[in-house]
Amino acid sequence: MNRFDGTRVLVTGGASGIGRATVLRLVSEGAAVFAVDLDADGLASLGGVHTRVADVGSEKDVVDAVAAAVEVLGGLDVLVNVAGIHRTTPIDSLSVADLTRLFEVNTVGPALFCREALRHLPDGTGVIVNVTSSSAAHGNPYMTAYSASKGALLAFSLALAAEVVHRGIRVVPVSPGTVATPLISGIPGDLDMSYYARIRSLMGAADPEQIAGVIAFAASSDAAYVTGAEIRADGGSHV
Repeated sequence: MNRFDGTRVLVTGGASGIGRATVLRLVSEGAAVFAVDLDADGLASLGGVHTRVADVGSEKDVVDAVAAAVEVLGGLDVLVNVAGIHRTTPIDSLSVADLTRLFEVNTVGPALFCREALRHLPDGTGVIVNVTSSSAAHGNPYMTAYSASKGALLAFSLALAAEVVHRGIRVVPVSPGTVATPLISGIPGDLDMSYYARIRSLMGAADPEQIAGVIAFAASSDAAYVTGAEIRADGGSHV
């Protein structure tokens, strides 16, 4: 399929995990992609893709990254916000620093990318896909700060969809469940994880490529009548 021939796409978090899989999927379908990430080595290994090292939690970096993408690609048709961080934060050790950084990267950064991208996205065909999380709407222990940041991004996405629908621009939040990426590594071994055994998908953790396929659908004309609706891709873990 070449659903993205002639389509100019900015992807954040493109160096690894879901972001990297999304970049490769969109390129394979004909898109011209500009990938943003903090990981310079990860970006360099993509090959054949325009890249920029940036901190999505920095307003200046966001503004500069969108401007660079528009200049290099000659415009912008689709924004995909994948960049995010995960921290396991039991409530008794939750700090202001944890909350601040999680919201900077998971909520404020994507919101700023949306603000800047909307100056360039074409009416009638522009698309924004924001990667949220099943944790945005389902309670998960030790994820109060993470869940709050992703819940805020989900709410932001739904509200933004209503605000820009008159321009014919679609905003689609995609909420993965557990995905086999570096993002979920580093969970302390002394935490009681029995809760998660009850909600583990019988399909196992998703591969990044499976979520990239959902993102590609949401960004494509195949989803032309989808906006302001969350697409949950969690392998049925919360049915």
